[in-house]
Amino acid sequence: MSTRLHALHNAGQSLWLDYIDRVMLANGDLTRRIAEDALTGMTSNPTIFEKALAEGAAYDEQLATVDTAASDREAFFTLAATDVRNACDAFRGVYERTAAVDGYVSLEVSPDLARDAAGTVAEARRLWAIVDRPNLMIKVPGTVEGAEAIRQLIADGINVNVTLLFAVEAHARVIEAYLAGLEQRAAAGLPIDRIASVASFFVSRVDSAIDKQLGQMAAADASRAGTLLALQGKAAIANAKLAYRLFSASFSGSRWDALAARGARVQRPLWASTSTKNPAYRDVIYVEELIGPDTVNTLPPATLEAFRDHGEVRQSVTEGVAEAERTLAALEANGVALQQVTDTLLAEGLASFEQSFVTLLAGLARKRAALAAS
Repeated sequence: MSTRLHALHNAGQSLWLDYIDRVMLANGDLTRRIAEDALTGMTSNPTIFEKALAEGAAYDEQLATVDTAASDREAFFTLAATDVRNACDAFRGVYERTAAVDGYVSLEVSPDLARDAAGTVAEARRLWAIVDRPNLMIKVPGTVEGAEAIRQLIADGINVNVTLLFAVEAHARVIEAYLAGLEQRAAAGLPIDRIASVASFFVSRVDSAIDKQLGQMAAADASRAGTLLALQGKAAIANAKLAYRLFSASFSGSRWDALAARGARVQRPLWASTSTKNPAYRDVIYVEELIGPDTVNTLPPATLEAFRDHGEVRQSVTEGVAEAERTLAALEANGVALQQVTDTLLAEGLASFEQSFVTLLAGLARKRAALAAS
């Protein structure tokens, strides 16, 4: 079978599904997607699980068996670990076939640990043991404290998906954490050849934030409106292309060569938030413009279907890097402070996931009470 999704995979980009629920795990939908869509991984987050748990009664049977003395948080991770373990088993063939390059499923630590390195490490170790699958990735936010945790988790031999990266500087920090973790593990005489990590760099949200700012600035200054509006829709892809350039530079040279000689794998950039938020833009733009070797794109189902229908594949992530630099410089010159934007997006992303987690736990508490009363 040859489709646009297979062509994307053949161009060096792994296609992961940014979605999980118990229904698709049970009804054969995931198995079909792996077989037909070149799907090689899956990501989850608190918002995805919030929606999955809120819909229908798919989780009620297992929830009724959870010890009533367990906290709602413990109950959630019991349910989530079951889904993720089953998804890992579904992708196990991919994992073995690709020699541990692909076939991963991500489970995120509690969002309220984003500024707690020690707490993140402790929970990540616990989730790693509960799921007990080699193709699990523990998701850790790319905060300063998250980077500290990442170094230790990689040294422990735990696969890590770094999430909520918006700034190239933050990407540099987690690349350093990954390299340092590999070096720490290698120095202890432990194997590093089957440890995997991805750095999830968020894309469309950058355009959403900057486009809004440019629109407001243009409305306030008609003399510059043309210049400002011409920059809309360009920041996110430019930012991601510079992140890919950083990745390419970081995984070359003598430091990396020493690790690669022991079988280390690169920490692949994963493009996240790749659904198009602005209907004026092509609905697969954040896939088409960021294709290249050693990359991953995690797509929600609707974006995956759109790419299957009309996506175009070319080696695009290395195109126009100088133009990307000029775009970001022009934004700065016109009063858009990129670091301020990415700092705000990180704060908003953390807050959004934490709110989803709070809502999820509240809904779970209501379900547990109803089940206990029935």
